[in-house]
Amino acid sequence: MLPDYQLLRIPGPTPIPPSVMRAMNQPMIGHRSASFQQLLARVAPRLKPLFGTEQDVLILTGSGTLALEAAVVNALDEGEAALVLVTGAFGDRFRKMCQTYGIETHVLESEWGCAFDLEQVQAYLQQHSNIKAVFATYCETSTAVLNPIAELAEVVKQHSDALVIVDAVSCLGAVETEMDKWGIDILVTGSQKALMLPTGLAFAAISEQGWRKMEQNSRPRFYLDLRRYQTSLGDHSTPFTPAVSLVMGLEQALNLIEEEGLDQVIKRHQLMKEMTRQAFKALDLPLLTSDEDASPTVTAVRPSNFKADDLRSLLRKTFGLTLAGGQQKLKGEIFRVGHMGYCSPLDVLQTITAIEVGLVRLGVNIKLGKGTQAAEEVLVHDL
Repeated sequence: MLPDYQLLRIPGPTPIPPSVMRAMNQPMIGHRSASFQQLLARVAPRLKPLFGTEQDVLILTGSGTLALEAAVVNALDEGEAALVLVTGAFGDRFRKMCQTYGIETHVLESEWGCAFDLEQVQAYLQQHSNIKAVFATYCETSTAVLNPIAELAEVVKQHSDALVIVDAVSCLGAVETEMDKWGIDILVTGSQKALMLPTGLAFAAISEQGWRKMEQNSRPRFYLDLRRYQTSLGDHSTPFTPAVSLVMGLEQALNLIEEEGLDQVIKRHQLMKEMTRQAFKALDLPLLTSDEDASPTVTAVRPSNFKADDLRSLLRKTFGLTLAGGQQKLKGEIFRVGHMGYCSPLDVLQTITAIEVGLVRLGVNIKLGKGTQAAEEVLVHDL
């Protein structure tokens, strides 16, 4: 393995495009300067198409978890009730946040590897009229599930007055997202996934209903008070010190997305998903999720004849290739391949080839090239 050579194929942080790195290396400017105001005025409106909204998209300095917590503390007062849909570790994180802030927390948990059940959600809302918000994860990173958010929002709006609050950290910018059309009230994401930036920025968009609920919320908040960010954004500013270099990088990342075209970006992620899944099927490696529930940004494999972490360790030492492991109840049971952001079909072929070599070196009985060929056939058909 070459020194300093690495292939990052985890579901975040993801590789950074060279032009984005160069943008972040520009000379520093003051965050209260006219130059930064002009930068923010250029950048912030260009986030709206990714969210599918006409609402402002707020830019916070922190990880995606910061935006998740901000959604919780702004939307609900202590003692109010929320329904949390848990399909993996990050849905479970929403549960923990709600409980931490004294919210009456109701949980519907699906089998990990499966999307939530809409009929179950409908029945629960009909039985619990006090639910003020429903929390859901769009892409459940830990299980590689893409949940049916559009359909969920429709169910929630038909059967309750609850807010629909969605974690889109590991998929926004890579999958179809129509916040306004679908009826999402709070939609949040982070910078280090499909947006092709380092960790350190979080984003949130809020519907009119969401803002009304926040204004009625008497819970004290300071750094997480999204009203402050909304007010400051009107002046092309931020209420607290932002990560200036990351905002510079964000401008170039948006340039790249717009140059490719958002529809084409979404299509590319669908292609990489199909390539990856067909490759593992050809190698007879059990996929954790069904084709219907599978995410376009990450694929999870649950092997039965070798240890997932043994393969991950071998690939890291041999090729500098990093895959993700399982979390919580899936720790040691699965490996996950990220294919989002600055990632191409050629990167998928390289990853599958390395995995095949790793499997042979582990003594797994496969035919070299079979998975790569299956991925190639998907690609050739798409061209």
